[in-house]
Amino acid sequence: MRIGFLNPQGNFDPDDSYWTEHPDFGGQLVYVKSVAMAMGEMGHQVDILTRRIVDPQWPEFSEPFDAYADAPNVRIVRLPAGPDEFLRKESLWPHLVRDWVPAILDFFDDEGETLPDAFTTHYGDGGLCGVLVEDEAGVPFTFTGHSLGAQKMDKLDVEPENLKEMDDHFHFARRIVAERLSMNRSAVNITSTELERFEQYGHRAYHGAVDVEDDRRFEVISPGVNLDIFGAEAQSADEAAVREHVRDRLRRDVEDGRRHLPAVVASSRLDHKKNHVGLVRAFACSAVLQEKANLVLITGALDDPLRDPGEAGPGERKVLAEIRREVEENGLWGRISAFGLQGQPALAAAYRHFAERRSVFALTAHYEPFGLAPLEAAAAGLPVVVTQNGGPSESLREGDTEYGILVDPSDPEDIALGLERVLENEDSWETFSRRGRQRVLDRYTWERTAEGYLDVIEEIVAAPDARRPDERLPVHPYFCRPTVANDVTLDELKALYFRGNSGQ
Repeated sequence: MRIGFLNPQGNFDPDDSYWTEHPDFGGQLVYVKSVAMAMGEMGHQVDILTRRIVDPQWPEFSEPFDAYADAPNVRIVRLPAGPDEFLRKESLWPHLVRDWVPAILDFFDDEGETLPDAFTTHYGDGGLCGVLVEDEAGVPFTFTGHSLGAQKMDKLDVEPENLKEMDDHFHFARRIVAERLSMNRSAVNITSTELERFEQYGHRAYHGAVDVEDDRRFEVISPGVNLDIFGAEAQSADEAAVREHVRDRLRRDVEDGRRHLPAVVASSRLDHKKNHVGLVRAFACSAVLQEKANLVLITGALDDPLRDPGEAGPGERKVLAEIRREVEENGLWGRISAFGLQGQPALAAAYRHFAERRSVFALTAHYEPFGLAPLEAAAAGLPVVVTQNGGPSESLREGDTEYGILVDPSDPEDIALGLERVLENEDSWETFSRRGRQRVLDRYTWERTAEGYLDVIEEIVAAPDARRPDERLPVHPYFCRPTVANDVTLDELKALYFRGNSGQ
């Protein structure tokens, strides 16, 4: 089959440029590339369609075509949308409608190629383009929202009083309407977990767009772990250097007599939602943990953030200040280390090093939509102790079988008990290390993810209308081609977000 990925934002290139350096890049690009590469390895022809940028500050994205080494079935196709220069994703909407969708249709026509058998679309902007391409050419598409605008509005505490300011920056009105169209008109909506289906797509802002109770409209396909990077038997080019870097930072931060101990390892961005402070409090309240382990925080590009926050942003500085206060009040200096590691290969090498020390991975976020990070740590051999709130409740437990330990992130004592359960007992460490790794191998690889997509795509190509809703939303006037007019109004956004009316 020929499959197209519609992903206008972020962009792709063989070197994965900017993936850890810019808010428009990151997780969803890893997801799209990984699924596309796995499909290509299975013999399918895959086009990743994205936006072309001709800008001296972004030279990686100027050529119309690109490719990944050793992936002959996958090509990157860059098509123009608006001005040549880079635009942040919130500013793309009018250019997608005016320029990018016509460019997609013209591209396949000019190349003398048939359109893909199906498109898989990502985020609301990709989903909207799937809607418009299907309207013109009849090609079915799947929609993977990754994260939806209504949840971001919730997190930003959007209220009627600040609605205009927020919409001026994030263009939530356009995004919510585009997401409603995408989930309504897609052949199938793909989510990572059942929780995502009911909690995100069931938000009042999407009422009337999709019936979350209708099993025909959804398919749960989980993301995968790159075993070439995170596998327990994998080796990075800098494996030895990373291990020495870890040992050096422990020598810098940890008391002489404690450097041989296992570690409680946490690796996530410094964000209040990730609840680093809850983990530090758990470590502080447990004499057992302090006797048996050190606490290690891996902090991206920040090398010694507990002493010098350096280039940390305002939100990161606030989290660091809270951690530092807990460390000082509980006398944890010499038992805690915080340092930077950049890139997945370095992180994976560190995980393998800590697994050899019989350490444990911890993620105590208040809520984790899916939870790929603990699965990556588990693949490297680390037992995992993870928040019970969100996706890990599905990935790390099935019936009575535990593949990791789930804890209440609001209760430091419960977090401590979960960590103690792994570290106090050799057999327990071995059990959770083995189970967690096998769970990833059985269920959470990118090959499994690609197979899930292919099963759905084969089904919708054979019967495009089988899963579609009985009633399809009309395309909002703002998204009608060839011109963009009648912008989505704040009143429409208020009706959708605050009252849950359909607004159509």
